[in-house]
Amino acid sequence: MEKLSSEIYDFLESVISAVIFVAIVLVFFVRVAVVDGESMIPTLQDTDKLIISDFSKDYEHGDVVVIHQEDGVTLVKRIIATGGDVVDIDFERGVVSVNGTELDEPYTAEPTYLNYGDGQEYPLTIPEGYLFCMGDNRNHSLDSRSNLIGLIDEQYIIGKMVLDLNNKEAK
Repeated sequence: MEKLSSEIYDFLESVISAVIFVAIVLVFFVRVAVVDGESMIPTLQDTDKLIISDFSKDYEHGDVVVIHQEDGVTLVKRIIATGGDVVDIDFERGVVSVNGTELDEPYTAEPTYLNYGDGQEYPLTIPEGYLFCMGDNRNHSLDSRSNLIGLIDEQYIIGKMVLDLNNKEAK
């Protein structure tokens, strides 16, 4: 009987330790986010679950980030340009350029033809501390091309995608 209670105690101790470890990791290092909408197709699908990390604030071109806007809306978008970069979009050809170089974007659903025409003019220089972000489903994404979203202040980035749990693909 004493051996059985010792085994039960050891088992419970292991389970509790594992739960505490997972809680610490989730609170301090990573979070889970859910994709809402189709703006990141084909890379991410509606309801995909992502592991994101806010451990590094070093944002790079191509990172997929989760943004919490002032109005409480959460977005998932790809970083196209960072502070100091110059973005230009040729909507007739569907081509995005950063710093004079046309981007090779195999992750997009189709070329970038959608111009919101609400005052955003190109070429556009991105101020320091801001990001120009777009969805991969370019012609069905409300993103930095529109003044409704505009440039993203880095302080509103919740984290960068580390893993898509639905597709098991790491970034």
